[in-house]
Amino acid sequence: MAPGRDVPELLARGLAESQIASRLGVGSETLRARSRVAAILPDAPTGTRAAAIAIRRGLLASEMHRSVAEISAAMRMRARRRVPGTRWAGSRRCVGMVAVATTLAAALAAASGASPTASSPEIGGCPVFPPSSVWNQRVDRLPVAKDSATLIRSIGLDDPLHADFGAGLYDGQRIGIPYVVVSGASTPMSSPRFAYATESDAGPYPIPDDVPVEGDPHPDGGDRHALIVDSDTCTLYELYDLRRGGASWLAGSGATWNLRSNALRPAGWTSADAAGLPILPGLARYDEVAAGAIDHALRFTAPRTRRAFIYPARHFASGSTDPALPPMGLRVRLKASVDIRDFPPQARVVLEALKRYGMILADNGAPWYVSGAPDPRWSNDELHTLARVTGADFEVVDTSHLRP
Repeated sequence: MAPGRDVPELLARGLAESQIASRLGVGSETLRARSRVAAILPDAPTGTRAAAIAIRRGLLASEMHRSVAEISAAMRMRARRRVPGTRWAGSRRCVGMVAVATTLAAALAAASGASPTASSPEIGGCPVFPPSSVWNQRVDRLPVAKDSATLIRSIGLDDPLHADFGAGLYDGQRIGIPYVVVSGASTPMSSPRFAYATESDAGPYPIPDDVPVEGDPHPDGGDRHALIVDSDTCTLYELYDLRRGGASWLAGSGATWNLRSNALRPAGWTSADAAGLPILPGLARYDEVAAGAIDHALRFTAPRTRRAFIYPARHFASGSTDPALPPMGLRVRLKASVDIRDFPPQARVVLEALKRYGMILADNGAPWYVSGAPDPRWSNDELHTLARVTGADFEVVDTSHLRP
């Protein structure tokens, strides 16, 4: 039976909702969504019939909302032109169709398991990418990838989760990747000399004299990342291996991002991160945790990766083609079955985010090191309890259809 149409037929046989859900292999929420779709299908126009087909093909809510927008725009145009002989040309019919399409979109969100809405974190009055960004989309209802067990094993089943951020110093360095918010209008603009210039954005970059660098106050030997948000233009500037070179700045690579856009770097290009991704959206920040929720994916590292990348990553950092190794851009989540109730508050907020949004593989490094910004208000003792979670508690998410 087709999804949606099967529900009323089974109901007619006198089966209870729970029995129907079991027979179809779905939950009650999905069952009710299919029922709503079935109820409006008989009188739906061609456009919404196509949307119903999208349900059968398992498209995500984000894809459905794009379809709704296209349908709505087309119907408004048709209503204005009042095309002769067109069944749905009238403005009243147009309004009805938009309502039907919107209902289908909401139904699809429930049927697909995707979160129907998302929001953007903010820094310096700027969104950290649009709500539709994959960083800001929940993945707790997406399917598990077929090769999940193999990939998790390659990263480390028994290795503990580790907060690569915190308060104070470790080996003379601040713990985490810092960022700074500046006004581009009043900050000196510089054009660093890049070691990897062909894959870097030339700039200029608003680099304050006291820009915080990863590893401060003694950053030698580390990645020396510097993340800068221009609050005037909502532009993110990220630099790898930033250092002074006399009166100028030197860096390994640099990338700029429009925080109001989902645009990616060219395929094959690095950024300030190995995966060609922005770093800032993947950081745990104290203010979020203090507010009670991290509403975005986090960034993490793995000791060995594959010579491959998947969306939204744009770059690999490995010579191995071993399919057992994870590609850059891999998204994992904490299993729903992991009980986090006994964790202290800061750790519990991080773990809840890992259940809902997961984390994205962005660089080579120690296994299960999750990234965040340094802050003196972190409790290192609370963050250390994350080590009670190991690689065996994670699963790889199938993000093949996850797009803005």
